[in-house]
Amino acid sequence: MKKALLAVVVATACSMAVHSQEPSAKAHQLAQKHILVDTHIDVPIRLVEGWEDVTKATAKGDFDYPRALAGGLNAPFMSIYIPARYEQSGGGDQLANMMIDLTEAIVARAPQKFTMAASVDEVERAFADGKIALAMGMENGTPIAGDFAKLQHFYDRGIRYITLAHSESNHIADSSYDLRRQWKGLSPFGKELVAEMNRLGMMVDISHVSDQAFYQAIEISKAPVIASHSSLRKFTPGFERNMDDDMLRALAKNGGVIQINFGSSFINQTARDWYSKRDKVRDSAEGDAAKQAVEDYKATNPFPFATLEDVLNHIDYVVKLIGIDHVGIGSDFDGVGDSLPENLKDVSYYPYLIQGLLDRGYKDEEIAQIMGGNTLRLWRQVEQIAENLQKSS
Repeated sequence: MKKALLAVVVATACSMAVHSQEPSAKAHQLAQKHILVDTHIDVPIRLVEGWEDVTKATAKGDFDYPRALAGGLNAPFMSIYIPARYEQSGGGDQLANMMIDLTEAIVARAPQKFTMAASVDEVERAFADGKIALAMGMENGTPIAGDFAKLQHFYDRGIRYITLAHSESNHIADSSYDLRRQWKGLSPFGKELVAEMNRLGMMVDISHVSDQAFYQAIEISKAPVIASHSSLRKFTPGFERNMDDDMLRALAKNGGVIQINFGSSFINQTARDWYSKRDKVRDSAEGDAAKQAVEDYKATNPFPFATLEDVLNHIDYVVKLIGIDHVGIGSDFDGVGDSLPENLKDVSYYPYLIQGLLDRGYKDEEIAQIMGGNTLRLWRQVEQIAENLQKSS
């Protein structure tokens, strides 16, 4: 039965897109054999902006059931993404609840294909049942609005990590993108929030936050933290959104895991430079002239997509610096637009990443760690620490 399923999956993967240098049968087998966790996929906001039935093949986006099946993705975290503007306008909690509803609707449409998962045990049961487990993380803590009752509400609805801030500082933490640094790290409420997330059993996500906020979060947290979709400053000097070597060492000491983001500008300096030059062209003109200048720039300067090798380089660097136990996958599929690397264009492509790891000499058990084992181990630790904290309180 398993061999028959694998044959169908491989055939589906090959029929969905014309890929060069197809992964080996072993790469496909490894993708199907183990639980594959991707901690950041932006399906919910994609569905808010334009509904598609992702339980079937879709014309748009990076995720749907056939492609997830082909890629071996069986435990994606659906990102409940709240744009930074909701910090001032309000309404972030309503938007978050709407996106949770949409995620639950995916399961309701195809319960034979999907199930919700709010614990490691539920992920493992879904895998045993041949279903894709939809876990959820909240990208931007704005919907908490300084109210621990709302934190409890979102925990009860299934949110299992919170990215403390996003592209602007909020009432919880300073953002790496925001130069105001109003809190010089975490706010007083943010410090309390980290402790309460530990008590509830929510993973603390330090992607997007400032360096000061990162160090304060890991100092306070009694549980390991994650970077749900970040990459390395080593390859993108000066880009604070990524993590530097000292932060990686601190993350390892904390027991945390960095989940590598696939976006070209996160992993390749040439792609970052392309965006910087485009923005200068745009800012040098106004109105329609600016739009035309950008179009002319794109026409004469094709976007320099990163490659699979770039992603592998980030993984290699983490492994060599802090060890195999501290790296995972946080692709940002459906969240980085048309900037995904060659041979990592959607959720059907994970076998390419696995093949790259095989080619670089990684053992089967190490690949299983990177593709999901490390994240599940961390998540279970967070659950156990919460249980202990609740017993002692």
